[in-house]
Amino acid sequence: MRSSKYSKAEPATQQAALIWHVPGLVAGVDEAGRGPLAGPVVAAAVILDDLQPIKGLADSKILTALRREKLFDEIRAKALCCSIAEASVEEIDQLNILQATLLAMRRAVAGLRLKPSKVLVDGNRLPVLDVLAEAIVKGDATVPAISAASILAKVHRDRWCAEFDQQYPQYGFARHKGYGTAEHLAALRAHGACPQHRKTFRPVTDVLSGVSR
Repeated sequence: MRSSKYSKAEPATQQAALIWHVPGLVAGVDEAGRGPLAGPVVAAAVILDDLQPIKGLADSKILTALRREKLFDEIRAKALCCSIAEASVEEIDQLNILQATLLAMRRAVAGLRLKPSKVLVDGNRLPVLDVLAEAIVKGDATVPAISAASILAKVHRDRWCAEFDQQYPQYGFARHKGYGTAEHLAALRAHGACPQHRKTFRPVTDVLSGVSR
């Protein structure tokens, strides 16, 4: 179990007690866009309202696009507060994708209108936060607030891809969402990299350096 600086000095049993029994608001955090070859990485933070439950929350990857869109609107309407943040392509290339993802998560938590007493983050790594935090592997499938965050992040990034597709239709971003599909790789070889391609990601690096694979 990974915890923030406020629980590192506590024994493991005390850490668990702190994480699950500290009273107050709980925020769920997740990201979208670590794997694609282009575009920002997006993170969202959500504090749900127990008095306004949302049915059907789940890992965004198993939901249809239409269902994600509907839940996106419902989460925004019913959550106590939520925040969506990005780390740019430039930050990804400068910091690396892991550090850029943690930066986006930190920005999302900082953007919440209400400060949570604890933060639950999907995965096994934590951003640096000034509140108690825990990383939960597969949390997007088991913790409703993290599921909600995964949906906000995914829909936000998919919308970014659809908008960017209008500027650079030759790459097909609306279809592959920036992932390294055969279509995307063929477009990269045919047209080169655009300003939103991650230059430190291997397929893009190869195109920029003239390496053919």
